Amino acid sequence: MTEPVTQSGFDYLIVGAGFAGSVLAERLASTLNARVLIVDKRPHIGGNAYDCYDDAGILIHPYGPHIFHTNSKDVFDYLSKFTRWRPYQHRVLASVDGQELPIPINLDTVNRLYGLNLTSFQVEEFFASVAEKVEQVRTSEDVVVSKVGRDLYNKFFRGYTRKQWGLDPSELDASVTARVPTRTNRDDRYFADTYQAMPLHGYTRMFENMLAHPNIKVMLGTDYREIMDFIPYRHMIYTGPVDAFFDYKYGKLPYRSLEFVHETHPVEQFQAVGTVNYPNDYAYTRISEFKHITGQTHQHTSVVYELPQAEGDPYYPVPRPENAELYKRYEAEAQALTGVTFVGRLATYRYYNMDQVVAQALTTFGKLRARHESAATEATPGD
Repeated sequence: MTEPVTQSGFDYLIVGAGFAGSVLAERLASTLNARVLIVDKRPHIGGNAYDCYDDAGILIHPYGPHIFHTNSKDVFDYLSKFTRWRPYQHRVLASVDGQELPIPINLDTVNRLYGLNLTSFQVEEFFASVAEKVEQVRTSEDVVVSKVGRDLYNKFFRGYTRKQWGLDPSELDASVTARVPTRTNRDDRYFADTYQAMPLHGYTRMFENMLAHPNIKVMLGTDYREIMDFIPYRHMIYTGPVDAFFDYKYGKLPYRSLEFVHETHPVEQFQAVGTVNYPNDYAYTRISEFKHITGQTHQHTSVVYELPQAEGDPYYPVPRPENAELYKRYEAEAQALTGVTFVGRLATYRYYNMDQVVAQALTTFGKLRARHESAATEATPGD
């Protein structure tokens, strides 16, 4: 949608209507009374967190499941201004050796996989007995085998990682698997964060509420380059791919992409939990069923299969040292620009959870506000 522009233009042109851009638009408009134009190439707001109802009337996430979780009270309280919440704790099973077993690996995973009856104390000893000694943890393989040994690594991690990244875990930075915990109890929740909930009426409704301020104008289906020379603005906030901003002058930053295959089935429930991982079989990595996640009641159900691929929309920065070095060249260019602020996953070439993007945007707003207030103090009448 396009709205008329005032003669005096905008204080901020924000490129991208996902979490980073929308949070900054809302903060700038409501706190500083700034005039904001937010532009997105896609025909919708919300970025990858966008949700909508499919032809069957089921609320789905077109870009794969987005499960909100955070330990930050500030982030949760901020988003709570724009949505009510439905408590939800995500659970994931992995299809291994003909069984569907809890992931992250916990006491039940080990007992059921090996036909054992270990206690929490005994499973801790079990992990210690199978763990491989790694002098220096450098790769994703090192992380896992040093915790749970080679067999569990092969059954749960190696195949999944190879599909997801197109690389063996021995070729990937330790950060890829370092975030996955191993539990000695029966806790089968995928996340352990303090706040775990889904927006009651969906993410898109939350974004609509966030962008409802009269100072915010939204332009969808538009490349910012098409309008930036015609619409006056004082400062740009860019949330797109940083290499694209600089016309790939140092080469493309490597990403992994995903193909999403959506299906609707004439049954009330397709699988036992929100997500089932397939580390060793099939081309897809996982299947997610939306009704678990949204809490919707419906006689049919919709699922999504995720198939990792090398080409397509950028989703996951590939964590390898040479890619980090390439990003540093773009980062230096970005930091040299005074008229543009780079924020968000793609603009900073980092894999952030949703709450981390919100936190980064709120921190960025604090810096922009300080600069705004400093400029207002220095301004003289007639400026």
